[in-house]
Amino acid sequence: MKVKTLHEIHDEGINALRKTLGPVDMVRFIQMFDHGKGDYTKERKQWLSNDLDQICNEILEMQKAAKTASGSE
Repeated sequence: MKVKTLHEIHDEGINALRKTLGPVDMVRFIQMFDHGKGDYTKERKQWLSNDLDQICNEILEMQKAAKTASGSE
């Protein structure tokens, strides 16, 4: 019996997942094991506003832009 390389095992596993789950669910399954990186709690302060009025205004602007882009306005 030939000992498989890690690359061969990986390829066979991916192919088995793709055949069984299909490409979309295969990717979703693999993503379950990727916990990402970084510290959301610390990093969110860099990109998330704490000002509720500002958040509401941004939402309203995005809705207005979406209506304009779709020709609904």
